[in-house]
Amino acid sequence: MPRLADRGDYLASESTMYRLLRSVGQLVHRGRQRAPSPQPKPRAITAQAPNEVYSWDITYLPAAIKGRFYYLYLFLDLFSRMIVGWQVYDVEDGEHASQILRDTCLREGIEPGQVVLHSDNGGPMRGATMLATLRELGVAPSFSRPAVSDDNPYSEALFRTLKYRPQYPRKPFASLQQARAWVARFVRWYNREHRHSAIRFITPEQRHRGLDTALLAQRQAVYEAARARAPHRWSGPLRNWSRIDVVHLNPDKNPAEISSAENNLRRAA
Repeated sequence: MPRLADRGDYLASESTMYRLLRSVGQLVHRGRQRAPSPQPKPRAITAQAPNEVYSWDITYLPAAIKGRFYYLYLFLDLFSRMIVGWQVYDVEDGEHASQILRDTCLREGIEPGQVVLHSDNGGPMRGATMLATLRELGVAPSFSRPAVSDDNPYSEALFRTLKYRPQYPRKPFASLQQARAWVARFVRWYNREHRHSAIRFITPEQRHRGLDTALLAQRQAVYEAARARAPHRWSGPLRNWSRIDVVHLNPDKNPAEISSAENNLRRAA
């Protein structure tokens, strides 16, 4: 088309040319590369208790030496949102990830067949060392589609929370020890102090330890008592402090539909 235009000729628009090529079967893959194949969406997974589904990923932390980074490995429990394993290294490989997973499973008392571990398609995730460790521990792997970050949303959201903290350093980390010390403070705050909006503003550690049911029931009682004292100040229903019993990863349905279905089940019960 550009060459025709350079000669002063115009035959048709690009969209028309593509339509004509498609009609005669000419819009097909050409070249030596293998044609891209569609990747199926990862299977839907649900967690109804802690230590059923983990998500993990690696993110970069800037180092003082230009062009170098430290690598933060984070393992997250989807149900409780608690960080169950982490470490910072100066290299990215499956051996480090495997060791963190071993330590996490030992600390949490994970039995074979108990946990599904979801991740993206990075080298450390699909490497022989990590896959061998998964088989040895009896942990079922789950992977995102290539280049689809939305398939691993919980880890992505956690990294965003970490890097948008007001306390996140404005300057690169001067050493590996400094990076580890900062992440240790973040993990302590996130697990023990952060009221997570997705789990009714309970801390991840409270939910992971099974304390959220009593805390939410207490909040419900406080709100009901407040409305009883001054009903004229309430124009609508009480805030929803019901416990979130199921967490979905890559659900088949729209999340809004799932939420509506869960609310209907709660009302029916």
